[in-house]
Amino acid sequence: MILHIPDSLLVRRALDRFGRPIPPFDWHRWENHVSTVIGIAVLAALYLWAIGPMRRRVGTAERATGWQVVSFFSGLAVMFLALNGPVHDLSDYYLFSVHMVQHLLLTQVMPPLLLLGVPAYALRPLVRPRWVRAMAGVLTRPAVAFGLYTVSFTGWHLQPAYDLMMRNHNVHIVTHLQFMVTAVIMWWPVLSPVRELPRMSYGGQMLYLFLIGIPMMAVAALITLADVVLYPWYSASPRVWGITPLDDQRLGGITMWVPGGLFYWVVMTFVFFAWVRQERRLDEVEAAERERATGAKPSSSPV
Repeated sequence: MILHIPDSLLVRRALDRFGRPIPPFDWHRWENHVSTVIGIAVLAALYLWAIGPMRRRVGTAERATGWQVVSFFSGLAVMFLALNGPVHDLSDYYLFSVHMVQHLLLTQVMPPLLLLGVPAYALRPLVRPRWVRAMAGVLTRPAVAFGLYTVSFTGWHLQPAYDLMMRNHNVHIVTHLQFMVTAVIMWWPVLSPVRELPRMSYGGQMLYLFLIGIPMMAVAALITLADVVLYPWYSASPRVWGITPLDDQRLGGITMWVPGGLFYWVVMTFVFFAWVRQERRLDEVEAAERERATGAKPSSSPV
């Protein structure tokens, strides 16, 4: 039996998307990409200006806490590590599974860290114009945020779109930007820093997070259970760790399916306990109000 290999794959076997030979993967090679470094530096500078000079200019008494600063810069660190160095090289040319890890870092880990790190006063001037608040109000509605993120994340993992992304570097850059922007919008109903664009109720957040994971896990299941290589881009590269292209594909699908799906359940657990604490505080406030209304004194415990 003669195995027919498409001409495009033969070209891919010799050259990468820039026309360079693909060498065996080298753990000691660390390649930084100027565009990502500049983008991260700009975000860091804007954040420091917002929590420092801008805060003093608007005269607010609010301050960014130490935890907020750590959270925001941790998000930037995740972005840097995901888009540079070994993670970038492995995901671009060698392993589909590492590419899935990269995508989860950019959509599940980085956005919550950034949103948790931004103090409300830093965003209020941005949403003050009526047209900005109206547009942001539409984009951050749970149904819209859900739709934007789901179409973006799952759509680009379908075989034709994925192949286009891997063969065209400019498309790949746009895809990553789209992932990050839609992921921030997706997390907004759960972690909004400002009252002007409020968070959902705790019960709504739990339902929202449960639904968000379903499309991703459906795509991951299809990838994991496929008995053929869906993404031939990686088949021609020198193998890393001796993983075959099909096993690499299955590992990537499992990564999306299990850790990616469980991540939302972990967040739901935190939301649930926050909901319990809120209900407990409300019960205590109601009990105190009843005591004031009846003139009863709270019973003291015996010494």
